[in-house]
Amino acid sequence: MNLPILARFRAGSFLLATASALLAQTATAPLPKAKPSNADGRRNAAVEPFPNLGLLVRDDAASVLNELWVLGRYHGQYYWADGNRGDDEGYENRRFRLGTQMRLFQDLTLHAQSVSGDQATGTDFDDFDPEYNGFTELWAGWRCHESFMLTIGQQKHRFTHDRNVSSRYINTLERSMLTNMFRADYTPAVTGSGRIGAWSYYAGVFSNATGRDMVTAFTELDSGHSLLGSVTRDLGDRLGTDSAFLNVSAVHSDANDRSTNLNYFETGLASALILTRGSWSLVSEATAGLGNSQGDAYALNLQPGWFLTDQWQIVGRYQCAWSDGQEGLRAQGRYERRAGMTTGDLYQAGYLGLNHYLAGYRVRMLYGVEYATMDGQDCWTASIMLRVFFGPHSRGPFPMGDTLPGTFF
Repeated sequence: MNLPILARFRAGSFLLATASALLAQTATAPLPKAKPSNADGRRNAAVEPFPNLGLLVRDDAASVLNELWVLGRYHGQYYWADGNRGDDEGYENRRFRLGTQMRLFQDLTLHAQSVSGDQATGTDFDDFDPEYNGFTELWAGWRCHESFMLTIGQQKHRFTHDRNVSSRYINTLERSMLTNMFRADYTPAVTGSGRIGAWSYYAGVFSNATGRDMVTAFTELDSGHSLLGSVTRDLGDRLGTDSAFLNVSAVHSDANDRSTNLNYFETGLASALILTRGSWSLVSEATAGLGNSQGDAYALNLQPGWFLTDQWQIVGRYQCAWSDGQEGLRAQGRYERRAGMTTGDLYQAGYLGLNHYLAGYRVRMLYGVEYATMDGQDCWTASIMLRVFFGPHSRGPFPMGDTLPGTFF
């Protein structure tokens, strides 16, 4: 058996064994039913049959170990990209991550998540080579107060609502074009977050050096840094909806020639309104990227969704982005650039998809097609996607869950 096949076999065997063990643990040791997935307790999401999938220990009264999770995700997809300048198709293992999270002494959370394959390059890694390629996340969070949590270590930039939503929950093939142009990745940071009444906040200082080598990422202090802040207001039902959240975020990057992260725009501004009513949802976000030599860029991102049943959802997205520079916009690195799209100053894209929730957000099949055009270039992208994850949910406004106390958005 050659090495690529052996690597796939080992990874597949591990996934199957882990999933079987977790399902058995969930079935034999039922825990209290989790809250509905919306932060305000109203239903606008798929039914979650395994709310504690990955939870090994939970004892809030324990003096040392209060929670222990194993976590992981696998995202695979087959895509077809056909443009007027080229085409491309293939299967890729988009994400494969494994890790653990524990809560100690009531208020200390430790999180580690490793990654397989060279996922950062945007190339295929069907052989999961290397099987271990460092950590995407490696952090410690201390809830110093009921309204403040301090987190130190390798973690995710949460600029824009589009970026803040975990890949476990996004309803489309990829995030929006302008969001991806910011080149935000997991980097060493010190952040503070919390919730005070109807307000949630998040702020931090991030290194502009990214990489899976923790020693390098934490010690390359000459790669510049970025400052990020975000505020979310829970508007309740005052807009005539079941839930409404307004999020405003900003980032400023002091990038230099050694920066490998957030090195495209100097400043980013974004504002999002997240609405749900019954089985309907709508995310509307405006984003600006300022301070690039190729020009400033602006975008509008609209994402409607409608649950036909607890298992089937129709989703859509419309993007419109423009720049004051002739080459101020760059097509999506995945799929569109592979099919020949390059740069321009006006980009529009429409996405239509059908999502099948086989086990809530834990196991999903996504089917989607997107048409994008920019300055005489165009591209059709169709995709069939598998999304699987186990471990704790995130916390925040739709479409994220609300089942992990002490973790703030």
